[in-house]
Amino acid sequence: MLEDLKDILDIQDLDMKMIRLLRVKKDRLKELEQIEDLRKELRAQLTEKQTEIEEHAKSIQAFEQKIQECNARIKKLEQQQSQVKKADEFNALTQEMTHAERERIALEQKVSDLVDKRVMEEELLEKIKESLKTSEESSVALEREIQSSIKMINDEGMGLKTQREELAKKANPGILTIYEKLLRNKKDRVIVPIENRTCSGCHIVLTAQHENLVRKGENLVFCEHCSRIHYWQESEALEGTVSGGTRRRRRRVASA
Repeated sequence: MLEDLKDILDIQDLDMKMIRLLRVKKDRLKELEQIEDLRKELRAQLTEKQTEIEEHAKSIQAFEQKIQECNARIKKLEQQQSQVKKADEFNALTQEMTHAERERIALEQKVSDLVDKRVMEEELLEKIKESLKTSEESSVALEREIQSSIKMINDEGMGLKTQREELAKKANPGILTIYEKLLRNKKDRVIVPIENRTCSGCHIVLTAQHENLVRKGENLVFCEHCSRIHYWQESEALEGTVSGGTRRRRRRVASA
């Protein structure tokens, strides 16, 4: 049983490396997404600002057309006023001209305000264009570095996968199936040693009876709290494993 666990521990070490690689890859892909999201946001701002400027231009054109109509109406009223002889008709035409003048002044003020707004929007548009250009230029090198990093991660992952497949061929199928099921649930180490009568996975204290079962190593022993598989880290059968060897070296240093 302990020899079977040794094979699975070797597989677990490879799985942990692959999980770490996947996490790094996920982070790197997220960086790429953030770069692209920034560009999309700037492009959206660019499009929005261009639309606003076009709308201002249309409004200015429409108001200028109305101003021309006011001028034409005022000119016509002036001509009519020069031809009338009665005072009441003259006064009526004067009132119409005054009203038309006020309307023209109001329209000219609106045009002036819109022109000012358009100038401000055009200045903002240029800044957005510059930001987009700078972002695109500066992100090229970063994107290449990230893509190169992802390629290295993929290559390393393929190597680890090949090693795992070779180890899986000689591993105990039943234990491997149980291990893989636990791994899918926890995405972390699921075969762990007992340390000071404590599960090194969930760090909850275990019973002496549980520890004795693990020491014997006759059957798989699961943590009653987190369902991880336990092994006794000082077992000679696990002498060659990375996990066992590492922990024993730490113990020797501590005792020294």
